[in-house]
Amino acid sequence: MTGRYDGPVIDPHHHLWDLGLQRHPWLEKARASGEGMVFGSLAPILRDYGIDDYRADAARQNVVATVHVEAGWSAAYPLEESRWLNGLDRRSGVAHRYIAGIALDRPEAPRLLEAEAENSNVVGIRDILSWHPNVAKSFASRPDRMRDPVWRAGLAQATRLGLVFDLMLYPWQMDDALELVRAFPETPFVVNHGGSPADRTPEGMALWRRGLQALGREANVRVKISDLVAYDNDWTLESLRPVIEHCLDCFGPARSMFASDFPVAGLHASFDEIYEVFRTVASQLSPDEQRAVFFATANDTYHLGIADPADARRGCHV
Repeated sequence: MTGRYDGPVIDPHHHLWDLGLQRHPWLEKARASGEGMVFGSLAPILRDYGIDDYRADAARQNVVATVHVEAGWSAAYPLEESRWLNGLDRRSGVAHRYIAGIALDRPEAPRLLEAEAENSNVVGIRDILSWHPNVAKSFASRPDRMRDPVWRAGLAQATRLGLVFDLMLYPWQMDDALELVRAFPETPFVVNHGGSPADRTPEGMALWRRGLQALGREANVRVKISDLVAYDNDWTLESLRPVIEHCLDCFGPARSMFASDFPVAGLHASFDEIYEVFRTVASQLSPDEQRAVFFATANDTYHLGIADPADARRGCHV
């Protein structure tokens, strides 16, 4: 036990939205129908969530910068989400950089990727691949998009433009993902939400463990340990600990980062509860390893350029 991390935090995965813009079909559908998703009922988050809301939730966690991840903005209005974010007051460090949303197999994907890459705040792309036979739990329209040559051409374009790819999928898709990341060794991939261990049966968790271990062997893949409570609604510290520890074992602290996924994770836990779990589990790590998972890995992965006071104390320059 080396003590709990008390340094600066970068949160590399959260969302903001203004429902009055009517640009988030998944939230609008949930508000109209009352239907939930894999997370359960969305009722508590069917409200505007802006920078001030995020800052209030994160106020006690020393968050110095964040990465905003695309929040399901309507594909009928491409490029708008990044432009909307550009117009916000981001001086607090919230939404310091963005992961934009583009379907890589749409005909205009090359043009849209070029346009997003011209925005210096855009550091990556997410095109959610999570497919489930139960439509209520599925985020993708079909299971085979990673193998589609047109989709792969879009990924190649994103890579040429220097963009990270945020990889959101279910464990039963990890064999396809392994083939994908090997086929694109120059692409930096970041597995979202610890690989989404949604099937909590012994067989489902074994599949998740094997798949994540295989992805962790690939040098161009990193992992965000985020929103594990979405798959473990009745969570405890001891139920989350082995999941977090497996992520760390597979990728090591230098390729792992803690993230909030707020406000979505707020359906099942407060911001402080989530980071209390992170700090408690990470207290087993060395000080440098803790700095990695809370700050340095995200800073490096998304090219944020945030100065760490620890470096100044060492006489270094970021």
